[in-house]
Amino acid sequence: MTDNNLYQEYKQLCETINYHNYLYNTLDQPIISDFDYDQLFNRLKEIEKNHPDWVTADSPSQRVGSAPLDRFVKVNHPAPILSLSNGFGSQETIDWYQRILKLDPRVAKADFVLEPKLDGLTVVLHYHAGQFALGATRGDGLVGEDITENLKTLRSLPLRIPVDKTLHMPEEIVVRGEAIIFKTDFEKLNAELASKGEKLYLNPRNTAAGSLRQLDSSVTAGRPLKLFIYQILQSSDPIPETQLGILEYLAKLGFPVTPLRWHADSIEEVITICEAAGVERHNWNYDADGLVIKINDQDLYRSLGAVGKDPRGALAYKYPGVEVETALTDIQVNVGRTGVLTPLAILEPVNISGVIVKQATLHNFDFIKEKDIRIGDRVLVKRAGEVIPYIIASLPEKRDGSQLPFSAPPCCPSCGAEIEKDPDQVAYYCVNASCPAQLTRTIENFASRGAMDIDGLGSQIVIQLVDNQLIHSAADLYALTKAQLLTLDKFGDKKADNLLQAIEASKQNPLFRLIIGLGIRGVGEVAARKLAEKFKNLDALKLSGFDDLRTVEGVGPNIAQSILDWLRQIQNQNLMENLRQYGVWPVVETKIEADQPLKLKGLTFVITGTLPNLSRDQAAELIRENGGTVSGSVSKKTSYLLMGADAGSKYAKALELGVPVIDENTLYDMLK
Repeated sequence: MTDNNLYQEYKQLCETINYHNYLYNTLDQPIISDFDYDQLFNRLKEIEKNHPDWVTADSPSQRVGSAPLDRFVKVNHPAPILSLSNGFGSQETIDWYQRILKLDPRVAKADFVLEPKLDGLTVVLHYHAGQFALGATRGDGLVGEDITENLKTLRSLPLRIPVDKTLHMPEEIVVRGEAIIFKTDFEKLNAELASKGEKLYLNPRNTAAGSLRQLDSSVTAGRPLKLFIYQILQSSDPIPETQLGILEYLAKLGFPVTPLRWHADSIEEVITICEAAGVERHNWNYDADGLVIKINDQDLYRSLGAVGKDPRGALAYKYPGVEVETALTDIQVNVGRTGVLTPLAILEPVNISGVIVKQATLHNFDFIKEKDIRIGDRVLVKRAGEVIPYIIASLPEKRDGSQLPFSAPPCCPSCGAEIEKDPDQVAYYCVNASCPAQLTRTIENFASRGAMDIDGLGSQIVIQLVDNQLIHSAADLYALTKAQLLTLDKFGDKKADNLLQAIEASKQNPLFRLIIGLGIRGVGEVAARKLAEKFKNLDALKLSGFDDLRTVEGVGPNIAQSILDWLRQIQNQNLMENLRQYGVWPVVETKIEADQPLKLKGLTFVITGTLPNLSRDQAAELIRENGGTVSGSVSKKTSYLLMGADAGSKYAKALELGVPVIDENTLYDMLK
């Protein structure tokens, strides 16, 4: 293929991938599979690797973030970025209408467009010859900060316009919008942080704003930011003469535009819409503290002018605030299913947006310490996403001396066992594997496929067993009888027999699977395998010391301490002894080295797709038994990709790196 043909292929790839990004991230209407998208993207990267001089700013590969900046550069806006005056409630909205009616009688016949007042960070986007060239913050309305590289990481931001090829491309256009984080994405982000024991974010708005003002754009790339555009500040082409026309035009160019908008023919209809939306907004997937009312006719809008930084032709209809003050009467500590201890604020009941709130989250114990929150304090409470109440801050100026400081409890409030805190995390944990508060999750882990692999013991059955007090620890599974199982919902003879057989069969699992099943914090499959190889049985593991554990590959000081903390708990010692009594006590037999070397020694495999005869776990076990290593991702160090049906993106990665691809039969041949 000639360079010219290859270049044309490259340009077509950029256009195609950008179009699929638009369908997926802006319209939420993908038309190709993830695998097909990955194939296109991998081809693009292959061409760019060989022709780096072809890479332009609108290439889909340029969204990953650039080198960190030392500071933000100031940017002059082409026109003032105006704010909005506020109207609290119906009367203030009518007052606004009467004021502008006196200025221009045409207002009497005006119609209006209403849009959600988005709670995020205002951004200004510049496009030259259809290509995204500059992005800035609002700043003081006249001068902002250049955050172009950060904005490029937003998947919903088009790097090139227009997406509708029938439209004329404006040579220059500057638009305004809002960067936000959806409530569901924010909850997912905080859930991920909580699982790592890291500090949580307080609200989507501050998180969005902070994400876009990172000097390192790779940090921004990891945040779930979305974008909505609603205004054209400047254009070399004629701008539509109505706000509805502007929104439709922006959408055709390829910009993300909020699907929520209303049209009203009178101020009375405006107020009706605002009052109805005040209830409905709690169901929206993003925070909005009001509606923006705009005169639809742009000529009338412009002729009304502005007062200071507020245009007269628009008003923010604001809803009542959701931050309220109340008394913190007590702090309770709950133990979650994963063993995490979470402080809970007990409040003097207070009404927030029509909901009586009696409790609120305090996030973690470090948060209480940092904010100096005390029992008896007057506190400010907000509903996060207007759903989950949380404490914003205490009001120390209102203390009378009766307030009591609070600190983490010395032991688990559910079972009385010791608690531990990872020095790198903010969360405290109960380390008792039989703690009643986390028993269901503990049993689920014990029975999971990666641990003891008890087929048929799903979460619903575990819940029944725990709720009916048939089990109080993982060891009790091995004492279950058929008569007990038949008392459970939807259990017949066959189902009971099958579960008992699966429980009995799990006794034959190797030691490393039992170690995984014990649920020691920080001990995954790799560490469990190394521990099993080192100590051979649980008796030896129980007698190990800190220095012994540190000699195990992959066991750092934190994991070593976590293992010791788990082993010294009397409840966990009883669990292990009960497992021994029921015959669940695997031992790693010392193998006599064979004359022939292990067939797969020194080779690294990655497994993808569905193999005809082996599960992935079985294939991995077979490879390890013969000296090989199994990795989760393809790299230059990968020796072979073992592939079955319905393979994913790992296949494309292997082709890109030239990694040999084999099937199950070839693996068997290598072992002969």
